Amino acid sequence: MVKMDIGPWPSPLPLLFRGGLLQACLLRQSVGVLPLSPNLRGALFMVVAMVGFTLNDAITKYSSQSMNMAQVMLIRGAFASLFVGLLAWQRGALLQPRLMLHPLVAIRVLGEAGGTVSFLVALAHLPIGSVSAVLQALPLAVTMGAALFFGEAVGWRRWLAIAVGFIGVLVIVRPGFDGFSAYSLWALASVACCTVRDLSTKRIPQVIPTMLVSTATALAMTIVGAALLSPMGGWTPMAGKSTMLLALAAVLVLIGYQFIIMAMRSGEISFIAPFRYTALLWSILLGLIIFGDVPDMPMIVGATIVVGSGLYALYRERMVGRRRIVAETTGPAMAPDGL
Repeated sequence: MVKMDIGPWPSPLPLLFRGGLLQACLLRQSVGVLPLSPNLRGALFMVVAMVGFTLNDAITKYSSQSMNMAQVMLIRGAFASLFVGLLAWQRGALLQPRLMLHPLVAIRVLGEAGGTVSFLVALAHLPIGSVSAVLQALPLAVTMGAALFFGEAVGWRRWLAIAVGFIGVLVIVRPGFDGFSAYSLWALASVACCTVRDLSTKRIPQVIPTMLVSTATALAMTIVGAALLSPMGGWTPMAGKSTMLLALAAVLVLIGYQFIIMAMRSGEISFIAPFRYTALLWSILLGLIIFGDVPDMPMIVGATIVVGSGLYALYRERMVGRRRIVAETTGPAMAPDGL
């Protein structure tokens, strides 16, 4: 996911879904209806965004029961390419398509591709809550990468938070103990790839429109899905319900984007950013309701350690007043979504 430019933007989504629920809930004028402070309103929008992203993950996992993940990636990517391409066209972001060939855009696309494939493999074989818990370490990994490769200033307290957070990941994955699954390594690989994605996104020149980068990524994910289709078992005939669910998954990602934009406009990022961790709560809840996955104690303990470390890193960034690496992590949904 790429850092969104949060300038004035009357939402174009209603143009795509005219007459639907989105037109009622995404109009910018609705922001002023809620009798809340700007920070609380932004926090609410962040929570809604996390619901959208988590529902997308749940639909993707559910779809994997009837088709392989390459087909899921292909179909969801095709819908995402259509929707994001229309938005990019509406905003004039496609006027210089050659900008897609910028090396940093290519690195970002490769990171997203690796993150998406590894995430989907893990999601198909592990409880959605467990995969989400591991992904909560992404902001810490991005902070570490920014310090190591970009020379970002990170004090010893945040280094300690990073170390403790990764200990929490080990508690979740539990290598060498009962309950360990090799598919947990795919979730860790997704964190590594998404770190590359987010670090490269930070260096993409501002002249390259955000929507152009998202369009290039969505198209690339569609191509990767098509390339992996045969190795992963080939095409499975789809019912209309399956197609509509994957179209809905793509729409939910766009809803998540819209509400993140609204959240960032509404209040202070240091106050709003911690609410993205509610994605873990939604993942556990949906895993329990839809898939019957009951989180075990190591997962709960490990997730608590990871989230606590991330929140402490956010707190330290606010206290020292430096550039907020964790707060401004470019992937608010954390998990790769193909955009």
